[in-house]
Amino acid sequence: MTPSPEILVGPMLRYVDSTDATVWVEVSAPCEVTIRAGDEVVTERSWGVHGHHFAVLHLCRLREGEVTPYEISLDDTLAWPVDPDRPSVIRTPRADDTVRLAFGSCRRGESQTPVALREIGADALVALSHRMAHTPHDEWPDAMLLLGDQVYADIPSREISERLAERRRAGGGPQSVRDSAGAGGDRDVSDEICDFEEYSWLYHESWRDADVRWLLSTVPSCMILDDHDLRDDWNSSHAWRCEMTAQPWWRDRVIGAFGSYFVYQHLGNLAPDELEANEMYQSLRSAGSDAERETLLDHFAQSADSERGAVQWSFKRDFGRVRVVMLDVRASRHLDPQDRRVMDAGEWEWTRDACLDPDAEVDHLVIGSSLPAFMLPALHNVEGWNEAVARGRPGSRLTARVGERIRLAVDLEHWAAFRNSFDDLVGLLTEVAAGDHRPAPASILLLGGDVHCSYLEEVDLTAGRVADSPTRVHQLVMSPFRNPLQKTIRAVNRLSVREPVPALTRRLSRAVGVREPEVRWRVTDGLWFDNGVMTLVLRGRRASVQVDHATVEWPALGLGKVLTLVPGLAPDSWGRRRRRDGDSLERKPRQVLRRTLSKELTGEGLPSRGAAVRAEAAL
Repeated sequence: MTPSPEILVGPMLRYVDSTDATVWVEVSAPCEVTIRAGDEVVTERSWGVHGHHFAVLHLCRLREGEVTPYEISLDDTLAWPVDPDRPSVIRTPRADDTVRLAFGSCRRGESQTPVALREIGADALVALSHRMAHTPHDEWPDAMLLLGDQVYADIPSREISERLAERRRAGGGPQSVRDSAGAGGDRDVSDEICDFEEYSWLYHESWRDADVRWLLSTVPSCMILDDHDLRDDWNSSHAWRCEMTAQPWWRDRVIGAFGSYFVYQHLGNLAPDELEANEMYQSLRSAGSDAERETLLDHFAQSADSERGAVQWSFKRDFGRVRVVMLDVRASRHLDPQDRRVMDAGEWEWTRDACLDPDAEVDHLVIGSSLPAFMLPALHNVEGWNEAVARGRPGSRLTARVGERIRLAVDLEHWAAFRNSFDDLVGLLTEVAAGDHRPAPASILLLGGDVHCSYLEEVDLTAGRVADSPTRVHQLVMSPFRNPLQKTIRAVNRLSVREPVPALTRRLSRAVGVREPEVRWRVTDGLWFDNGVMTLVLRGRRASVQVDHATVEWPALGLGKVLTLVPGLAPDSWGRRRRRDGDSLERKPRQVLRRTLSKELTGEGLPSRGAAVRAEAAL
């Protein structure tokens, strides 16, 4: 007897506006997928690729300003919600103009066992889910911005590593990957994720936890990729890329990475009209067989890596008078050592259009990037110095080679290490704040992740023409959701904001010709190193941020944590009932968010940007 289809991953609520929403789902077998939300019923036939089956459901007649529970059936059998007491809902924009955007990056999807919780800490998304269960809908995020490293292809969990080893022994996975075993260094990827099937394991592990699953089914999400979606240090430099693309397994790796990213993450980033216009999505839906879909998707994935401008991963979303622009600063890089760009010309032109769009008057411009634009002061200076050295000048080949080695060894790969792009960004921010193309917004808020610590910065644009601009500029960095930084790197980060280290590194960069940009910035709050999440609260011309960090409430007054220190003694769970869809609230130590900081970023009572700049200059 053929088993009934079931939902493997999802449902994931991805896009929501006043009347429309998209819901993404992976199912276990081909079937009719039906969603019911209020009076609206939508049915889609699933489509398959690489043995997996997906559907993206578009609701287009939702009621404005309402909270609507929804259900999903597979072949007329109810499959969601699993827990009737915990329904998933779609919330169309509220009547007032408040927008709440939760954000962060870098989340390892390991299980929620006691040992894992001790080793890598509380999961901020689980903790956010727990908080939402006890707060009114109006206090829930209107969207989550996931700023990269949603999965770790090169650092799989212990459970997935065991599956990989078993698959390799059975002759599974690309031949090129199996042949790499024992090669050593970056040439051995036999214990890493390498094709679509193995990437699906990561998404299942990351998104099937009951709390995370409910969260993603109820809060719309926007996602962008970063290096671990493919491999650590991805596109750090031309030298790195030349070495990696020469490996026999590289083609299989990018086919798995980009194909799975397109299906699991990128499709949900697109608005309904963008989905209708997306040639690859429409080709997948209309293809006559799964084999045809696999060929289409594999060719698409390969071109995404090898053909400049073939695919654009950057995208934008509007939430009332808030524009969110999410930037791909990994796949679109231009790596010529003489003209490094964190985004190529086509992607950057799109970014400018999205930020300067004269038809979109906004109160707040939110720019999301997996990498912080304004690094901690000393690190920014070191990256600028390194790029100038690695670029090379006549008679300095040896210095350039050493500079490239340093660049890769210590991950000098952020905006400051692509100085032309950094200067372009400062120029773009200046144009927005000057109101050259539309009225200046109340704020420009740059969101970043990647660095596994969190902090707030005030950014002052110093060009004379924005001296009296009403626009406040802040960078807000939140990382990790769940992947704590090693203690040695924490110490480096702390030193990078303490004099005389910033001053000394500034002299170092000046000595090789790095010029001062038309911007200044300073860390105002942080550094924090705990797993957590930030939330922007935007209302009218006012903006504030809430910083929350996650902690585990261990049972028996902390004895539960002590038990995890004894090998073989700690259980995989606390012995409570296992649920069909993963861990339940009762099966693991409770994880909670604790408020670290609430801060106003714009509004009455704060000095104007121009006044702040003049006051600082007078000191």
